[in-house]
Amino acid sequence: MMSTVFDVAIIGYGPAGATLANLLGQYGLSVLVLERDADIYPLPRAIHFDGEVMRVFETAGLRREVEAISRPGLKGMYFNNAAGETLLIRAGTAARGPHGCATNHYFHQPELEVVLRDGLKRYPQVQVRTSHEVTSLEDGAELATLQVKDLQSGNTQAVQARYVIGCDGARSMVRKAMGTKMVDLGLHQPWLVFDVRLKTDVPGLPDHTVQHCDPARPMTYCNVTGNRRRWEIMLMPGDDPAQLVQPETLWKLVSKWLTPEQADIERAVIYTFHSVIAEGWRQGRLLLAGDAAHQTPPFLGQGMCAAIRDASNLAWKLEAVLRGRADDALLDTYESERSPHVHAFINLAVKLGDIIQTTDPQAARERDAKFKAGQPEIFQFPAPRLGPGIWEGQQAPVAQIFPQPLLADGRLLDAVLGLQFAVIGDQAVLNDVSDDTRAHWQAQGVVVLPARDPEVQTWLTQQGVGAVLLRPDRYILGVAQSGAELDSISALLPAVAAMIH
Repeated sequence: MMSTVFDVAIIGYGPAGATLANLLGQYGLSVLVLERDADIYPLPRAIHFDGEVMRVFETAGLRREVEAISRPGLKGMYFNNAAGETLLIRAGTAARGPHGCATNHYFHQPELEVVLRDGLKRYPQVQVRTSHEVTSLEDGAELATLQVKDLQSGNTQAVQARYVIGCDGARSMVRKAMGTKMVDLGLHQPWLVFDVRLKTDVPGLPDHTVQHCDPARPMTYCNVTGNRRRWEIMLMPGDDPAQLVQPETLWKLVSKWLTPEQADIERAVIYTFHSVIAEGWRQGRLLLAGDAAHQTPPFLGQGMCAAIRDASNLAWKLEAVLRGRADDALLDTYESERSPHVHAFINLAVKLGDIIQTTDPQAARERDAKFKAGQPEIFQFPAPRLGPGIWEGQQAPVAQIFPQPLLADGRLLDAVLGLQFAVIGDQAVLNDVSDDTRAHWQAQGVVVLPARDPEVQTWLTQQGVGAVLLRPDRYILGVAQSGAELDSISALLPAVAAMIH
């Protein structure tokens, strides 16, 4: 017998799938989450996310819970040469950066997954079935049909959904069903990932992340959270992978920092760091997100961040299509916007990887001279523009994410805007729009916020604009200097799919 038709079926219950389910749950959509594994994977995996991702968790109503299991990385990331001299610093921020929180956060993934899964208990229309494997997937004109096997009972059931999102990882079954190819961007480097739990205070261990750019053996050290610490260690020619993960070898590799008496090994595994991106994130009612769509080297800590951005970009578009406010061509802008954005981060991660992974001593000396060892260059986290999609304007800040200022009443901006489109601007510009524009705003539930708050006014002044129109994911749809320009942008709101360019 055919089960209830769901608005969205999500295959994969990691951070990407769970975040997307929370965002869709807020919209009141019916969602089915399917996960092959019975329980959360208990060992460390991802350990970093950025301020934009915390903002997505805030949008999902889970910021307080996520803050309770994470810590801000206020000092940033240091790139040190073999002599211990700092070449480069990826800057951190104080407690409130551009997204209304710290720029970087460290966490233990199983704890984050508990928070995200607990968040779904708020939504009775969101069903979760663990120990369920999707054995086949068929796209249809009106619905997609999934054959789902209960791994405990052995029974198989057909399930239907209006859209299916593959958040099922690097070996994605959904991607294979779609026939989507992965484009190789060139990096395939094996590294040893070594996680420990300290048993005592260890003098000399940094409280921030350090990239040890030592040509003899490149390494990364991370202060994760609590007593958890991680080393990522590049494999060198002649290394025996089986021997590297043995305890005696592990302790030798980190002997200058740590001894077996000071910590317990939690995990040691060899990963190959990849830089790949899918070409074709959508086929009819099937879409990809997270590692199913792209894999980013870890040198920027952006792998999971990219997955959460996917969820944020996709959630509001699915809602608009499923509620009949936009044609499903809107979903084609998901890949067109996100793929170039992910590509920019992958390219930057590869460039940083080239700095870290330099193993030729002469090349390392030239690198050190270029960076003026001991006089570190400081760089801020980049803000790439989206690729072509739902925005209007040729120059930044359009297609970039809007900052989250603190308003005069003590609230952060997103608490006021909710899940809606929003227009923020000088009162004179807002007053100068046409009656038709006001009717459009009302019909679309657009939040109108006069720029009375100092931080908002400062941003508008710096950008030289009188108003800004924001999407539900807080990316800037367009800017205006006058009521007439705001009319022009706002006229496109009732049929957002018409804005595709």
